[in-house]
Amino acid sequence: MSGTVYGLGVGPGDPELITLKALRILKAAPVIAYPAPETGDSFARQIVAPHLPGGQTEIAIRMPLGDGQFPKAEIYDAAAGAIADHAQAGRGVAVLCEGDPFFYGSFMYLYRRLVDRCDVQVVPGVSSLMACAGAAGLPLAARNETLTIVPAPLPDDELRMRLQSDAAFAIIKIGRHLGRLRRLLADGGWLARSWYVEHATLASQRSCRLSEVSEERAPYFSMVLVASARGER
Repeated sequence: MSGTVYGLGVGPGDPELITLKALRILKAAPVIAYPAPETGDSFARQIVAPHLPGGQTEIAIRMPLGDGQFPKAEIYDAAAGAIADHAQAGRGVAVLCEGDPFFYGSFMYLYRRLVDRCDVQVVPGVSSLMACAGAAGLPLAARNETLTIVPAPLPDDELRMRLQSDAAFAIIKIGRHLGRLRRLLADGGWLARSWYVEHATLASQRSCRLSEVSEERAPYFSMVLVASARGER
């Protein structure tokens, strides 16, 4: 472990959904780093808190989470510098990543800054996509079906264009776009096969048909799944 930086996927929220490999590295690393809001606790750290052995050096990478303006170069530059200093001094660093590090994860911005400076390894994690499918009881794709991942902040015209198929869809980054997205899916005839999930795997998990959701905004950790029109489910 000496001098290695690990992008550690810690899963969608349930502490039991951490892989054995991630757990081993987490317990052995003398330094842990994690994204955190400007004030308050880090969700990534909360996930692993039951497993922390204590006595580790901690680097909280504080940023205005959820403001839609990332990446912020100066924040990632500073965080990468602090992490590289530990790695170059021979200390292993576990960078905690909600879900999977390379599935819309902020670790990719650190990876870019670190990969030429020290040894960096990515440890995959259970992603929110898989967690939401499990919570909804909705298989994502079968046989020759395709699955498309679509960010909700895209303009209406682009969303409609991407949804014009019989494929299955996972719509992410819902937030303030929930009401707009529900109306767009209803207008296009997709609402009947749309499912809404928030806080997958947590005690606050909610899973229901999107047509049953009346709110205009969704929590940061939410997703809409649209089943394939040709599916057998």
